[in-house]
Amino acid sequence: MLGKTEDGMAQEVQSGLVETHLSGGVLTLTLGGGVAHVLSGAMIGALDGALARAAEANEVRVVVLNAPGRIFCAGHDLKEIARFRGDADQGAARLTALFRACSAMMLRLATLPRPTIARVEGIATAAGLQLVASCDLAFAGQAARFCLPGVKNGGFCTTPAVAVGRRIGRNHLMELALSGDPVDALWAHRTGLVNAVLPEAALAGYVGEYAQRLAGHHGPALISGKRALDAQLALPLEAAYAHATEVMVGHFMDPARIEIERRDWGVGDATG
Repeated sequence: MLGKTEDGMAQEVQSGLVETHLSGGVLTLTLGGGVAHVLSGAMIGALDGALARAAEANEVRVVVLNAPGRIFCAGHDLKEIARFRGDADQGAARLTALFRACSAMMLRLATLPRPTIARVEGIATAAGLQLVASCDLAFAGQAARFCLPGVKNGGFCTTPAVAVGRRIGRNHLMELALSGDPVDALWAHRTGLVNAVLPEAALAGYVGEYAQRLAGHHGPALISGKRALDAQLALPLEAAYAHATEVMVGHFMDPARIEIERRDWGVGDATG
């Protein structure tokens, strides 16, 4: 659960890895764990726990993911992975557990009932870019950079590509994955990886105000609407309309929506 500070704002610190702060329905998750904010096993667990609690907390309307400094997230902790190599299986079992845990955390982020926003100041690389692409929206500072560098380390960013490939076209995904080169914020905006690029001094304020606007919307409608949007995108056109229509009727039959119409349009109740 989220704790309360003296000023009434909810705040929690988890072992210095993920700090949470709730204000006005907006929950900000700030990554710690050093300047690179690497996704160690402990970091993955802390972030997954914070997301799980956010999904169940009625007071949370919007989640903002932030990792301050010149590095948003450098991806997996390669030093941690190197220590696995001393195992009899050269780390296969622990690597499998680590990547499964990371995929589960990313899936939780991507399917969180509340809208999610990434605020990117620095470079997001490998699984760090996967974090950004798993959010519903992303806003970047002008100094932000994005990279899938697996090929430069004898591998390939296969799991980060799952999230990134659902945000941008295949040709742009291949440009990132095959070259391993970083791209700038304007490239990310042009390809749809981020929603907007702002001056560094304006980024935090813009994202904060944007999140507050979203938090002011009717919560149940946001939750069901986001779920329906994701579902219909995976359906054929006819089935998508059928599903979306059913959800739309539910939105219009929501008691809160009916009350708004009565207030704004002077519509009486069923008895006249």
